[in-house]
Amino acid sequence: MKNLYNAIGFFVVIGIFTGIGFAISATAEEEQEKEVVDSRPLISVTTLHPENYDVNISGFGEVEPLESTSISAQVSGEIISWNPKFVAGGLVERGEILFSIEDDQYHASVLQAEAQVSLAEATLAEELARQKVAEREAKSLPSSKVTDLYLRKPQVLSAKAQLKSAQAQLRIAKRNLSKTKVKAPYDAIVVERKLGKGQFVSAGMHVAQLNSIESAEIIIPIAGFERPFLKNNMAGESAIAMLKTSTNSVREGYIHRDLGVVDASTRMMHLVMRIDDPYGTKTGQEPIKFGSYVEIQFAGKQLDGVFKVPQTLVNNAKIWLVDENNQLQAKPVDVVREEGSYFYISKGLEADARMAENLPEYPQNGMEVRIESPDDVLISSTN
Repeated sequence: MKNLYNAIGFFVVIGIFTGIGFAISATAEEEQEKEVVDSRPLISVTTLHPENYDVNISGFGEVEPLESTSISAQVSGEIISWNPKFVAGGLVERGEILFSIEDDQYHASVLQAEAQVSLAEATLAEELARQKVAEREAKSLPSSKVTDLYLRKPQVLSAKAQLKSAQAQLRIAKRNLSKTKVKAPYDAIVVERKLGKGQFVSAGMHVAQLNSIESAEIIIPIAGFERPFLKNNMAGESAIAMLKTSTNSVREGYIHRDLGVVDASTRMMHLVMRIDDPYGTKTGQEPIKFGSYVEIQFAGKQLDGVFKVPQTLVNNAKIWLVDENNQLQAKPVDVVREEGSYFYISKGLEADARMAENLPEYPQNGMEVRIESPDDVLISSTN
């Protein structure tokens, strides 16, 4: 009986050790399976699509007045008054009186001229009456005695000439009278003023400088590498001017013309942008003052079927693509345009190509990679 118990105990021990062995073996296999790792580099890709892109051209220029006028006195006399806004930095409107010259003598000149016109008209009327009398008398005289002098034709012509002369003098007198009140030729900012009340000015004397604020111009230099992207006719194309201030004022305008020459020293051409109401007197917009240095942006030609790629993904004119076998391939490309942090590529890429957004440390042609899935992104962000 004792031997039977010993035998049973022996087999129980054997069974226990056998189970432990199987358990250890299974665990080892599981650990071995867990240790199998995909060694392919994990990268993310983006699918490329061609697009039509309007080239954005930018430049810098100084705001200048479209018109600048040197104001001079056109008649002589004493300054009797001037507009309180007629000071350096003052804004005046078109037709507004800037200053007035004493006009008594010019009123007198107008009266004298009017008197001369009246006298000439009377003389002409008298000569025309005498001419009619002479014509009636000439009917009873032989034709040999009827001359132009007898018919008073020279006297009538002389009277008419005197009337025209008197009328001309009247026009000059009225014009001189009107010039005693000097008016602004356009909405303007006063740059300088060189006169004061009581001062005597002579005809032709420079007294002020005005800059028109109705329109402003900005000359934009265009480098040679930008020229191929300009439209054939830029006149009338919209443009914006940006003034770098605390509020970053932006004003709309348009390209008015091409200056038509290439600078011999810089090899640049120049476009001219025009802005209406630069000081905002009509629109209430923030003024862009003359002399301000602004950035200009406008659209150039349209690039058809180009690919927009971050500059960081282009190296030595090559882009890394992932083929249908998930293998890396370096693809040569032609960069047609650079704007901001992007390259625009015209050749070397096809629609729906997969571009690698990040690369292994040492990428090689034919290297097999693993494409990052949304689940991978979620796991990595959770970790």
